[in-house]
Amino acid sequence: MEAATALEVASGSTLKVKEMSPADAEGPPASSQQEPGSPFPQLLSPIEEHPKIWLPRTLRQTYICKVGDTVNLLIPFQGKPKPRATWKHDGCALDASRVSVRNGEQDSILFIREAQRADSGCYQLSVQLGELEATATIDILVIERPGPPQSIKLVDVWGSSATLEWTPPQDTGNAALLGYTVQKADTKSGLWFTVLERYHRTSFTVSNLIVGNSYAFRVFAENQCGLSETAPITADLAHIQKAATVCKTEGFAQRDFSEAPKFTHPLADCTTVTGYDTQLFCCVRGSPKPKIIWLKNKMDIQGNPKYRALSYLGICSLEIRKPGPFDGGIYTCKAVNPLGEASVDCRVDVKGKGRTHPLSPQGDNSGMEPQACREQGLAGSPCRCSRHCHHQDGFEEPCLLPSILFLSKITL
Repeated sequence: MEAATALEVASGSTLKVKEMSPADAEGPPASSQQEPGSPFPQLLSPIEEHPKIWLPRTLRQTYICKVGDTVNLLIPFQGKPKPRATWKHDGCALDASRVSVRNGEQDSILFIREAQRADSGCYQLSVQLGELEATATIDILVIERPGPPQSIKLVDVWGSSATLEWTPPQDTGNAALLGYTVQKADTKSGLWFTVLERYHRTSFTVSNLIVGNSYAFRVFAENQCGLSETAPITADLAHIQKAATVCKTEGFAQRDFSEAPKFTHPLADCTTVTGYDTQLFCCVRGSPKPKIIWLKNKMDIQGNPKYRALSYLGICSLEIRKPGPFDGGIYTCKAVNPLGEASVDCRVDVKGKGRTHPLSPQGDNSGMEPQACREQGLAGSPCRCSRHCHHQDGFEEPCLLPSILFLSKITL
C-alpha cells in the first residue's frame, strides 16, 4: 500500500524509512519535522480505518443502578491501527482506586465493583488515532432509597375522617420521588393497612374510619428504588367518637283501638255422654280486654268446681267435668268491658251410656224394672222377649216377653 504522506528528498541526500509495529500507534503521533538530535526523519503509519465508537443502544440513555451494584460496561470501537482509548469522569481523570479500565483491540471496559452515589455523573470515552478522534458520552446514575418524610402531624379530626400533613424528605435518594404511601393502624389490632399509594401532595384526608376506634398514621416516601426504610408516625391519635343523635318524632294523631266486645266464633250446640268431660269453645275480641262470664240457664257458674273456665288471646273455653243428666241445658258466654257487652249461647244435651227401651216412657230406665215384665206379672223374673231389657243392676239381657205372649194365645 502506498504511504499516506510523501516527503520530498533533497538531491544528494538519502532517506531511511523505519518500519513501525501497530503497537507503536498508541504512542504520540510522529512529527513531520525532524526531532532535535535525530539524524533521520520519521514517517506516520498509514491509517487503514478511521476511529469510531459503537455505543450500545441501552447506553444511549441514562444508565441507572442501585448503590452497591456492580457496573460493567463494554464499549466496542473500531480503528486501524489500534487507536488509543481514554476515559474521563465529568471532565476529570478517573479515580483509579474505585474505577478500573481495560482496553482491548476493539473494545474498552469500564468496571466499578460497588457503585456509590459519588460515582454518578457523565463518563466520556475518547478514541484517538493520530489527529483523528471519536468520542462518546455515557450518563450513569446511582440511586438508593429516599429518606423518610419530615414532621408529620395530625391536623384535624371530624366525623369519621382525619387530615394529615407532612413535609418532603431531605434526601430523595438521588432520584425523583414517585409519591408517598399513607398507612393507618387502629389501637385494638395494631396492624398497619395501606390507605393510599404514590400520592404526590403533602396533605391527605383519610375517611371511612370506624366509629369508636383510635388510629395512628405513618407516611413512606417512594422513588424508583423503593420505599423509604423508615416512616414517621403521628404523635397524636385520631379518636373517632360517636356523634350524639337526636331523634325528632313527627307529631301524629294517636289511633283509638278501643272497641266493644264482639264474638268472632260463636258457641256450637253439642251432645255428650254421661261421665265424659266436655269442652265448649268460642272466640271474642275487644279493647280493653273484656271480662268473661259463663252462665248455665242464666245462672252464674264461675265459682262452681264442676266447671273450669279459661281465656287466652281471645279464645274462651269451658270444661264440664264428668257431666251427669242434670248438666244439660243452655250455656252462655258473656264478655263485658267499659264499652259494652256481648254474649253467645249453645245447648248441651247429656245422654246415658246404654240405649233406652222402646216401651219405656222415659229416656233412661236405670233403677226401674222393665215395664213389659211388670204387665205380665213377671216382675223380678228374667225377661224373655227378643229385645234387651235394662235392669237396675245396669246390665242388659234378652227379653222373653214375645215368647210368653205367643204361648198364652195358644192355650186360650
